[in-house]
Amino acid sequence: MASKVNTVQSIIQDAQQAQYAPVYFLMGEEPYYIDMICDYLLSHILSDDQKEFDQMVYYGKDFERGAASIFTAARQYPMMSPYQVIAIKEAQLIKNLEEDLAVYYQHPTPTTILIICYKGKKLDKRRKLATQLEQTAVVFESKAVRDYEMHAWIEQEVRARHFRIDQKACSMLVDYLGTDLSRVASELDKLSIVLQGKSSDITPEVIENHIGISKDFNNFELVNALTRKDVYKVHRIAQYYARNPKEHPIQLLTVVLYDFFSKLLIYQYLADKSTSAAAKAMGVAAFFVKDYETAAKFYSVRKILDNITLIREYDAKSKGFRQTALADGELLRELLCRLLA
Repeated sequence: MASKVNTVQSIIQDAQQAQYAPVYFLMGEEPYYIDMICDYLLSHILSDDQKEFDQMVYYGKDFERGAASIFTAARQYPMMSPYQVIAIKEAQLIKNLEEDLAVYYQHPTPTTILIICYKGKKLDKRRKLATQLEQTAVVFESKAVRDYEMHAWIEQEVRARHFRIDQKACSMLVDYLGTDLSRVASELDKLSIVLQGKSSDITPEVIENHIGISKDFNNFELVNALTRKDVYKVHRIAQYYARNPKEHPIQLLTVVLYDFFSKLLIYQYLADKSTSAAAKAMGVAAFFVKDYETAAKFYSVRKILDNITLIREYDAKSKGFRQTALADGELLRELLCRLLA
């Protein structure tokens, strides 16, 4: 079990075949997969009747000074089941957790299954404990999904729910929800329920009606309008944003704008502008490359550099540096005008 790379799928498949490890050490930046694995194991290892006697869930906030008492409980034997299942959620809050686990793991109880959720941190691989766990336990690292990976992640989740989603709808979700996988999954579940038996397509209209994101005034449409230098549409979106500054703070929009123009600068300097090469160099999904190809016709390298300087300048102004009396909404409108000039 230790020689292979543990994935969500492999861990769940092993559990479905009743192949359990004495310890599941679930760690890393992304809590979504840690919770998914933990919840699956807690739901499936024991029956509902067995859980009452032989399943315990502890929380790190209640054991900040040490987990010795939890590991004492782990040494007990099950009462009504083949296994005793113990989960420690938010285990990263426990002081000296690795030391306490190392002591327990010298003589682990064979009928105890220990699930440790170690969010936002990783096991210190320099210690002996890491080597021991990799030999006989399941060590899983849940890595954060990056911005440029979110489109593919959403498409995969949508397919798993037996639906389809178009590029614009997908981008609306990415812009609005970011990389919060739990929140994205929750919204997709809601849309799945709404569309059940009605349609298999998640469209911008569906997202607008049921999540509340405007299909016409969002970051995807703004960048798309900048790409084509559609002055009229950029100003319409700018006016909408200026009327709704809390929903569209300039500090977040400057990040979006900087990302667009910095990637466009990379594209302009590429020797190989083929779709696959450009997508890899810019860190974007392949279907976005055509947008940068279009934008490159309207923005020279000199203009792109000037725009990046402007974005930095207005980001600083929005945070109070050499600020005038302009409100954030007016700052944004002024910035967009200058980006198009």
